Amino acid sequence: MQTAPQYERHYNDDGFWKKVKHVAALVGRKVLYPALQLYYVLQSKDVPVKAKTLIIGALGYLILPADLVPDFIPALGFTDDLTALLVALRAVGKHVTPEIRRQAKEQTDRLLSEGEKQ
Repeated sequence: MQTAPQYERHYNDDGFWKKVKHVAALVGRKVLYPALQLYYVLQSKDVPVKAKTLIIGALGYLILPADLVPDFIPALGFTDDLTALLVALRAVGKHVTPEIRRQAKEQTDRLLSEGEKQ
């Protein structure tokens, strides 16, 4: 699954955070945690451009308003997004450090707890 070329133009930090905050409670840990791991790998200076391009493609697909399976479909809406995230995460897995896992977990917990308060 090659996501980067057609979806990288949809990625930007503001769009990513807007989407993540908007859907956090809906998608839960299963989608948030890999998305945030990829986001933090993307911020790392030691990651090659090829890996960053793949990450941008997967995150771009996540924030794209219209995708293969519409996000509003219960139980299925984010399965295509999750697949894109997991494929990208597997491809760049060697760049996921314990610190990145910690950051992603803490941010996931924070976003989910904020969603519970609303």
